[in-house]
Amino acid sequence: MKNVIADVNILESATELPARNFANEPSFRMRVYDALKRAIIERDIYSSKEPCWIDERQIAEKLGTSRTPIREALAALEREGFVVSVRRKGTMVVRKTKSEIVEMIEAWAALESMAARLITLSASDEAITQLRQLFIAFNEVHRPSEHLSEYSQANISFHQGVIRLSGSKTLMNLTEDLLLHVRGIRQLTMNRAFRSDQTIQDHLAIIDALERRDTELAERLSREHTLVLARYIAQQPDGIIF
Repeated sequence: MKNVIADVNILESATELPARNFANEPSFRMRVYDALKRAIIERDIYSSKEPCWIDERQIAEKLGTSRTPIREALAALEREGFVVSVRRKGTMVVRKTKSEIVEMIEAWAALESMAARLITLSASDEAITQLRQLFIAFNEVHRPSEHLSEYSQANISFHQGVIRLSGSKTLMNLTEDLLLHVRGIRQLTMNRAFRSDQTIQDHLAIIDALERRDTELAERLSREHTLVLARYIAQQPDGIIF
C-alpha cells in the first residue's frame, strides 16, 4: 500500500506535534487526536496540486504509540471532513472546491467581523496593541510585497489574533475547522503578491478602528477586508488556484 508521498509529509511542518510516548499519558487517544488535528491545520495543503497523504506508521513512531489510536483519530477527522480514506491508497487531507472555499471565506468574514465588534467592547488596550506589533517591521523600505513569506505569516497571525482577542470561545471553536482551508488560501494568494501592500493598509485601518473603540467601523472594515478575498477567489478561472 503506497500511502507515503516523500515530498508531501503531513508531519514535516507540524511544530506542535511533539515526539513523546502518548500511550503512557492519561487520555492519550484524545491527545493523539488533538496533535494530529493541529498538524493538519498547520499544513499548507494548497501550496501544491499533489495530494497530501498521511502516513500512519510514521505518525505512530513519532508519537510513540500503536496505530490503533492513529486510526481512531483519523476516523474521527474523516467524520469531521478533514481527511478522506482512499481504498488501497491510504488517507489524505481534504481540499475544498473553489465554491466551497468562497463559502468558507464568507463565513469567516461574518465571524471575524463579530470578533472585531467584541474586541471594541471588551478587549484591553494592551491586547489590541499586540495586533499592531505584528506589522511594525513593515514600511516603505521593508514592503510586504518584497517580503511575502514574512508578511504572509503576519497576515495569518492577525486574523487568528482578531478571533482570539474577541474572548469568545464559541467564535474560536467555529473558526477552528475553517482555519485549515482559509489559512492555506490566504497564504497562497499572499505568496502570489495579491494586494499585499494594500492588505496591510486594511489591517492598520481595522486596528485604528479597534483602538478608537469604533464598533461599527471596525466590524464593517473587518468584514469587507475578508470579502475582498472571497470575491478574488470567485473570479479566478478553475485550475488557477486549485
